[in-house]
Amino acid sequence: MKIEVTHAGELGEEYRHQIAEVLTQGFAEDFAFFSNNADVLADVFAPMLILERFHIALVDGEPAAVAVVTEGEQECFKPDRHELQRVLGPIHGMISYRIIRSQFMGAYDGARDGLTEIAFVTTAPQHQGKGVATALMRRLLELPSDEFVLRDIKDTNTPALGLYAKLGFTETQRRRIKFAKRAGFSAYVSMGLNRAKANA
Repeated sequence: MKIEVTHAGELGEEYRHQIAEVLTQGFAEDFAFFSNNADVLADVFAPMLILERFHIALVDGEPAAVAVVTEGEQECFKPDRHELQRVLGPIHGMISYRIIRSQFMGAYDGARDGLTEIAFVTTAPQHQGKGVATALMRRLLELPSDEFVLRDIKDTNTPALGLYAKLGFTETQRRRIKFAKRAGFSAYVSMGLNRAKANA
């Protein structure tokens, strides 16, 4: 098995839908409002991906894991209302457009230039447990930044939390959620890595 980490912008448009498939498989629960159909979800997200923000781990040449890297006010999605309405229908498409803009776009409190956020990290099911996400994260930590943040990781996602801790991230915030029993998890965890402080 050959793992290669690259920038989605270098892969080009022909990989756009495959990248969307990996992303939407990994976050199917979070994206369930838009559709429970995997093919439809990929069709919804593929056109709005800003490929320049996505980093991809390829396994034998095929996208196997994805992660988004942003800084400051950079966005990773650029939704088109008309395209969403075409795929999801006029009403559901309009509501989905508003939800994407309100829930998945816009700088968070604390975002700033020089602070690199890594988000939407996920691995395709058939490639999980094979070191693909580890290879992807290690490559991202080679980026020219001294400070990284990971936000809103579900506290039940122990493999991800364990990986990030192994790479040097420490917990910075734990945000409890309402209706935890129904949601299936209790809190969102944020983690940070400050290399300048670590090396001081």
